[in-house]
Amino acid sequence: MDIYEALYTTRAMRRLKPDPIPYEVQARILDAAIHAPTIGEEWRFILVDDPEIRSQLAPLYREGFERLVGGSIGDALGDLLKADNQMGRMVRSGVHLAHHFAEVPLLLIGFGRTPEGSGIYPALWSAMLAARAEGVGSTLTGMLQSFFAAEVCDILGVPKDAGWVMHGVVTMGYPSGRWGVGARKPVHEVAARNSWQGNLGFTVPEPLWPEK
Repeated sequence: MDIYEALYTTRAMRRLKPDPIPYEVQARILDAAIHAPTIGEEWRFILVDDPEIRSQLAPLYREGFERLVGGSIGDALGDLLKADNQMGRMVRSGVHLAHHFAEVPLLLIGFGRTPEGSGIYPALWSAMLAARAEGVGSTLTGMLQSFFAAEVCDILGVPKDAGWVMHGVVTMGYPSGRWGVGARKPVHEVAARNSWQGNLGFTVPEPLWPEK
C-alpha cells in the first residue's frame, strides 16, 4: 500500500466485525509499532483477545464513556445521536463502540515509563498505520486510562510500583464500514508560519491525495 494512501485513509474505525485477526497479521502490526521513532523510553505492549478479559474491561469502558459525556448515553447526547452530519455520525460510532466494546476482537494497550507517554504514541500510531495496510480498522481511545487505569492494570497483572503507566488502548478489528479520506478543515485554516497568524504561504483547498 502506498504510504500516502495509508496516511489519508487511516480513519477512526469504531464499528468492527468480531472476526479474529490472524496472529501473522498481529505480528506485522506489532513489529511495525516497535520500529517507530523513539526517545529510548521503555515500552510494553499487551494484546488482549481473551473474551473473559474483554468482558471485564467493557463495563469500565462504557462507564468511562458515560462519565465523559456527563450522564447516561441517551440522556447526555440527546439530539446529537440523531444529527445528520459529521458530528452526529462520529457520536453514533462512539456510542456503538461503547455498547460493543466486549466484541472488539483485539485490543492493543501501550505502557510507558513517563507520565506523558511521549515515547509510546508514535509506536501506537505506527501500529494503526500497519493495521490499515492489513485491512484492519483501529481507534486510539483514552477512556480506560483516563478513568480506570488502576483497575485495568489490576486486571492485566501489571506490576505495581514498577513505574509503568498506561497510555492508550487501540481497538482493532476488520471494519464494517468503508475506508475513505476523512473530512477535515483545509490545512491553511489550521496552520500558520512563523507566528500564530503568520501567512502559511500556500493553500490546500482539496486533499492532495489521491492526485487528481
